[in-house]
Amino acid sequence: MITSPLDNAALLRVEDRVLWLATAIVHHANRVRPNHSGVKVGGHQTSSASMTSIMTSLWFTHLEAEDLVSVKPHAAPVLHAINYLLGYLDAGYLTELRAYGGLQSYPSRRKDPDRVDFSTGSVGIGATAAVWSSLSNRYIGDHFPVSTGRRHIALLGDAELDEGACWEAVADPLVGRLGNVLWVVDLNRQSLDRVIPDIEADRRIAMFRGAGWHVQVLKYGTLLQEIFRLPGGQDLRRRLDAMANEEYQRLLRLPPEQLRERLPGGGPGAPAIAGLVRGLDDETLHAAVRNLGGHDMRALTSAYRGADLVPDRPSVVFAYTVKGRRLPGQGHPQNHSALITTAQYEQLARELGADPGDPWRRFPENSPEAALCEATGRRLTRAETPETLPPQAPAEVSNGHRGLRTTQQTLGRLLLDLGRSAPDVARRVVTVSPDVASSTNLGGWINKVGVWSTGDRRNWFSDDPDAVLRWDEKPSGRHIPLGIAEVNLVGLLGELGATWSRYGETLLPIGTIYDPFVARALEPWSFAIYGGGQFILVGTPSGVTLAPEGGAHQSITTPSIGLEQPGCVTWEPAFSQDLEWILLHALNRIGRRGGESAYLRLSTRPVDQSSALVPGTPEAREARRKAVLSGGYLLRALPGAEGRAVTLVGVGAVMPEVIAAAEDLSGRGIAADVVCLTSPDLVYRAWRAARGLSDDGDPRVLDELFPRGAVRPIVAVIDGHPHTLDWLGAVRGAPISTLGVDDFGQSGDVRDLYRHFGIDSNSIVSAALNLVQC
Repeated sequence: MITSPLDNAALLRVEDRVLWLATAIVHHANRVRPNHSGVKVGGHQTSSASMTSIMTSLWFTHLEAEDLVSVKPHAAPVLHAINYLLGYLDAGYLTELRAYGGLQSYPSRRKDPDRVDFSTGSVGIGATAAVWSSLSNRYIGDHFPVSTGRRHIALLGDAELDEGACWEAVADPLVGRLGNVLWVVDLNRQSLDRVIPDIEADRRIAMFRGAGWHVQVLKYGTLLQEIFRLPGGQDLRRRLDAMANEEYQRLLRLPPEQLRERLPGGGPGAPAIAGLVRGLDDETLHAAVRNLGGHDMRALTSAYRGADLVPDRPSVVFAYTVKGRRLPGQGHPQNHSALITTAQYEQLARELGADPGDPWRRFPENSPEAALCEATGRRLTRAETPETLPPQAPAEVSNGHRGLRTTQQTLGRLLLDLGRSAPDVARRVVTVSPDVASSTNLGGWINKVGVWSTGDRRNWFSDDPDAVLRWDEKPSGRHIPLGIAEVNLVGLLGELGATWSRYGETLLPIGTIYDPFVARALEPWSFAIYGGGQFILVGTPSGVTLAPEGGAHQSITTPSIGLEQPGCVTWEPAFSQDLEWILLHALNRIGRRGGESAYLRLSTRPVDQSSALVPGTPEAREARRKAVLSGGYLLRALPGAEGRAVTLVGVGAVMPEVIAAAEDLSGRGIAADVVCLTSPDLVYRAWRAARGLSDDGDPRVLDELFPRGAVRPIVAVIDGHPHTLDWLGAVRGAPISTLGVDDFGQSGDVRDLYRHFGIDSNSIVSAALNLVQC
């Protein structure tokens, strides 16, 4: 902590070195390192410059070892500069910004070589990550022996507050109880292309206060505060407070003589302001306009401490800064990606006491700056997170699946079965829904395990005989309810799915979401996986099978979205037994190095479970289980006349139509193999592996589904866009017709919509006949 003027002087010199290193990292990547492709390397020197005071004060005066910090994407060079000074990064990496195997363009928890707490890059996602990290830490601390004393801090640019993800998180009722969350807004009044219009900050500040956050505003630095106490000072303050962002940014670019002319303005206080500025020398006047609270070390440190004094709600600090501070392009509206020239780089070195010939030089040994860096490095050193594998889920937990069942119903039943058969596994399961828990069949699970809350809350409907859902809120609950915001859902899932690597305790997060809204959550879903989260996302109900609810709730493109999602296996089981095996397998892939997430596309359509033809002997049953988990299996082979044959491939809820079509074709003398794909994703990976394009797949499943010696025409059917399965014909070079949904649905009966989109049994038969007769 800063305790003396001497400490503050050392801190300021450390800040100078952080600014220098952050600028030099980008400069070297663009001006020094050979560029063989000719493509601009890029980097953000000005965005980094506005953050050096905020980050230097935070790291060197406030953070403790266990605190987690999310750094705005364009300040990545500042983070690496600080890590270098603290001894967490080898100097060899400073020349490798945005190089292959080097420092990533934006902070990456899994790809950067130094300590990065959160992967950022998509604006808004990093800010909310700290919120969901805090919530997951509180949750796991209520269920396992994990410390909850750490702080969860997000550093974000003011333009990031344009992102809806921020406000969806700020407004959620659960977030309002998280007292260990701190956001620090780098309020430099600029976005990528422009100055943010008018005085947007006042409205943002009011929105945070309205949501119950503790708000601190650091607008003016020490020099300006002193000037405000001079005659005419309050007039100057009122003038600056009322000034639009565009006008203020223009003042930053003016020489002193023009500044004296424009600063007073034309209001009633103009004469007093003119008199005040006449008494200031050029250097003081020039410095005063740039003297903002976000560059005042003492004010920043005081604000961080102030947040700690409010333990019952989140805090936000609005720190006014100058974008590009101390760089030639400071305050210019188009400075976002600007790079300083070599001459400017050398001039900056002279101003900051650095050596452009030896840019990575450390502070001299025994200097106050070196001592500060060494002490901070020791204070922030973390113990290694222990690697402890969670208990394994068994291969099966139910007593079988009979009658008419939907896969969505089965999900809820399996969670209850898991609690009975494998309680050690079930206690690590945490479910999350954006206000659709009951409509995605989690009601029984919630009644059994309760709803998680930061404290006990009274259930005022506990004595109501008509209340089927028991909404008992308590810290021991295992379902987390969120408002209707899918972005929040996946953000929280990502952090719940990272506890194994953060705290050494694994949670098994399962989130349910209406399948058409997976697209709404796509960006945070990708970033959650990119950042190391491992979890299960259940999209249900899915497809036009949800016919009565109309086109708005009928997903079309989600099967292909899932197939293309890295770090995640996509499943769409047709039968309850298949779902049981898949869910338990997916749980066993969470919470470990090399693990992965899963996406399950489920349905509300009842399916006759006897159609699954689950083998009766243990050996055959295990063979079926393995086939299900490899991506698919041959469900049945119906005979026909010699030389006339077709393979019908079905995915998910359309399997009854596929089976009925196969029986019809067999009656017409056409042999029909019925293949049930449980994961087109895994079969696609197997196909690429067979072609030598990837090692992420097992080609053996292809021989089981599409034998080499008998290449047949294929009709593939899915309740989703047909292009999801178009590639199946290339597995063996077979003719193929893919049937699916390529337009918005409407309300109606399932049979009517299947017939309308051509995924009914008659359409399947017609497609097969056309192929066989060609």
